[in-house]
Amino acid sequence: MRRGEYLEERLPDLRASVEEHFGEVTGTETVDGHELYVVDEPTNPVFERVVAGAASYDGKKDRIVVEFAERDAAEVIAEGNADAAQGAVDTKNEFLLAATGRDAKSRRDSMKRDAEDDVPDAA
Repeated sequence: MRRGEYLEERLPDLRASVEEHFGEVTGTETVDGHELYVVDEPTNPVFERVVAGAASYDGKKDRIVVEFAERDAAEVIAEGNADAAQGAVDTKNEFLLAATGRDAKSRRDSMKRDAEDDVPDAA
């Protein structure tokens, strides 16, 4: 998210957004002290399970936390759901764009910068 933007402003009803993109929330799961929504039967057959929610940290903005468990590609194709793969990519990108305001390229570039910042200087 950009400076001055907050997750709760971008997605005021996070649960509804998770359900809109991935299917009915079937429960919650606590991960590192954060209560996250679980979708055990996602609408897209590529996904096996989706866990998503907000993580709050003292003195920092909330962050979106998402874990996509995906089925083996060969299995999905064998079932005749090859077209669902592109739909899964689109769904993930649409959800993350709504949550962060940043497209896939922008998120990739940001992760590269973060990784570069973590590399110690060779002096």
